[in-house]
Amino acid sequence: MTAIIEGLPAGVGVDLAAVNADLARRQKGYGRGGRMAIERDRAQVFGGVRHGASTGAPVALTIANRDWENWSDEMSVAPPAEGWVSEREVRTPRPGHADLAGGMKYRHRDMRNVLERASARETAARVGIGALCRGLLTMTGVTVHSVVTAIGAVSWAGSGEWDEGLIAAADSSEVSCPDERTAGAMRQAIDAARQAGDSLGGVFEVRAHGVPTGLGSHVFWDRRLDSRLAAALMSIPAIKGVECGLGFEAAGLPGSQVHDPIVRVEGQRVVGRSSNNAGGLEGGISNGEAVVVRAAMKPIPTLVTALPSVCLDDLSARAAHAERSDVCAVPAAAVVGEAMVCFVLADAMLEKFGGDHMDDVLAAMAAHASGAKSIWESSGRA
Repeated sequence: MTAIIEGLPAGVGVDLAAVNADLARRQKGYGRGGRMAIERDRAQVFGGVRHGASTGAPVALTIANRDWENWSDEMSVAPPAEGWVSEREVRTPRPGHADLAGGMKYRHRDMRNVLERASARETAARVGIGALCRGLLTMTGVTVHSVVTAIGAVSWAGSGEWDEGLIAAADSSEVSCPDERTAGAMRQAIDAARQAGDSLGGVFEVRAHGVPTGLGSHVFWDRRLDSRLAAALMSIPAIKGVECGLGFEAAGLPGSQVHDPIVRVEGQRVVGRSSNNAGGLEGGISNGEAVVVRAAMKPIPTLVTALPSVCLDDLSARAAHAERSDVCAVPAAAVVGEAMVCFVLADAMLEKFGGDHMDDVLAAMAAHASGAKSIWESSGRA
């Protein structure tokens, strides 16, 4: 897998150990399948970085598939040898996957052409690029973390603010849940699904702290930061729902319990919010509070106990095609969610404060922070 990111300013620190650490986090998680025993993802950079920092040129990042050698004939770019017959052709589509829709769209008789590209394996490349964007955000004081709040019917209500202890507990958990009692129940639910030949989905939450005011826009629909975050998260395979802040819960509450009062920060000539139900997003613009987004992941559609399907050769009823699969991949999806949030925030940051070098970005951020205060300081009132 190769990904190319264009527009990264010069001077962004690039630590391959940190990139590989994020790739390893994506491969962890209770309920993962056999492929995680094969792949040990490591990123290589083939341009745009010199001596540990970006140069301003596009950065090319490649992650090798160790399993490729077992598929070199099946997936060869060159035409097959005369008389070669595929032993891995896919003619019975899997419910819940892109197999049938993609085959019909691109007229593929062998739906392996769809299966391989639609696979969530591609999210490894997103995590690699997200790690580069995380490097930019770190230099601006922004941190991005995730926790899993639900797997199947087991959920964790949360504990308000996220401190370092909560984040560390989530990072060390096999299911990325910081509450050990809930995490234990999640593991039991995954075990039960495995024994039943079934799969489980869940919900993860991503928070970005230190996001400056002014990212996004209320002027253009396609530049609204909340819509960009929602689109990025919905693009992750198996994600079927996204919410910001209170999200769907806000629809059932009166406005007095939803909207965040604006207050003066004690002892400072600065305004803030006394709550963060908006998830740091108002009018499509970041408001200085933590950005909070959640995504719902459907259960993995490839099941050990295969669902009914139809063979496209003769339209006879068959059990759906089966591939190596996970029972639950919500913790991995949370890491991909972090990467997508990092990408969107970095993009919005450069849109607002852009420059050819990170020094330009940081100088523009400082000027913005100073200028934003002038809307109330210019009055001269205490």
